[in-house]
Parts: sequence; C-alpha cells; structure tokens
Amino acid sequence: MNTTVELEWGPQGLRALSERCECVVIVDVLSFSTSVAVAVARGAAVWPHSGSDRAEELARAIGATLVRGRNMREGRTLSPASLLDVAEGDRLVMPSANGSVISAAAMMSGLTVVAGAMRNAGAVAKWLDGRFASVGLVPAGERWADGSLRPCYEDLVGAGAIASRLTALNAAATFTPEVSAAVAAFAARDSFARVPSGKELVGWGFADDVELAQMMDADPVVPILRDGRYIAAE
Repeated sequence: MNTTVELEWGPQGLRALSERCECVVIVDVLSFSTSVAVAVARGAAVWPHSGSDRAEELARAIGATLVRGRNMREGRTLSPASLLDVAEGDRLVMPSANGSVISAAAMMSGLTVVAGAMRNAGAVAKWLDGRFASVGLVPAGERWADGSLRPCYEDLVGAGAIASRLTALNAAATFTPEVSAAVAAFAARDSFARVPSGKELVGWGFADDVELAQMMDADPVVPILRDGRYIAAE
C-alpha cells in the first residue's frame, strides 16, 4: 500500500489532519507519549485527560491512579521513571498540557489514534505499515507563556523517528515536505538534554527522564486509544 504521511503541529494540526487521514500518531516526547509507552508496555491502561478538576473524579470512578505533575516527586507522575514499575492491569488517568489534551480531543475525531515516541518508534511504524492509506503525525509541541504553541525539537525528532522506521519498511510511502524535514532532523539528532525542555528537566533533577525519552525502540508496544484509554494494540 502506498501510504501518505503528513505532519501538522498541536491541536490545530490534529483538526486539519482529521479531515484527511485515517490514523493519527500523537508525539509528545517529553513526556506524555513516552510515559504512555512505558506504562502500556508494562500492561497498564492510560486514560488521557485535558487536566481539569474532573481528572480526579474520573480516577475515583474507574478505580485508577491519578498521575500527578513532576512537582509531586513521589508516586505516579508524568516522570516516565516513576512508571517503570507499573503492573499488569494498573489503571492510570494521565493529564498533561500537551499530548494528553490532544489525545482527549482526538477521542471525538473517529480516527485511529496512537501514541508514538522514540521508545516505540519501530513498533508503531511496523503496525502502521500496510494498514492505512493516510497517516498524520501530530507533534504536540510546547507552550509559550501566553499559551501559544511552541514547536519543539524533541517532538520533531520523535515524529521523524517513526517516519524513518516506516520508510525503511515501505519504500513506497509518500512523505510531505514537513515529514521529510522531521526524518532529516532524526537522522542528525542531538541530545535532548541540549534543548530547552530537556535542560529544564535536567535542572529539576530529572535527567533520567531525558535519557528514557531518547532511547530508541526500548518499548515495542503500540498504545492505541480505545474506549477512552490507551491500551496495547493487538
């Protein structure tokens, strides 16, 4: 199958791609999609949430653990390192400002929705290959102080990792220029510890999270959004 792959940023990108694509891959490397990959690979189910006060209500209603921000330092947080020991069958409600918000919006799109990162790029590409005629990559990006979207290097590289693995499997895949630029960024990638978000995490004492986020193919799992939560695809 000649798969066409496009790339658009953030919530607005999701809306644009939902008109043209059968499947979207949400890429939020530092660290929503990395955390989802880590948790789902270990048998947990993850409910994305937009981050309102109702996240705690949802967690109570379904018997899940509410994933907190890194500032909590203990328990389950958005730090991927805090999720390395989740158990089979664990339920997590995971709010975040970027990837989780986009995931929550994608629930209403009718599309197949997947969480992609460096850690599961190969698995995601293999699962996509031959399954869809049109795929959209949605790097989540970060936010400026005024709330506007800030495209970020790590999510561009993460999207490029998936596209690079896909083209290795399917030479007939067609990339838009934006996807080709992401592939080039992945091929020449630099350490995430050198980008603004990575520097911030290292400064806060979360250097391990940066290392976990840039590990290639460490979690061979495809988290797919079904019935409101990410679970491992068959």
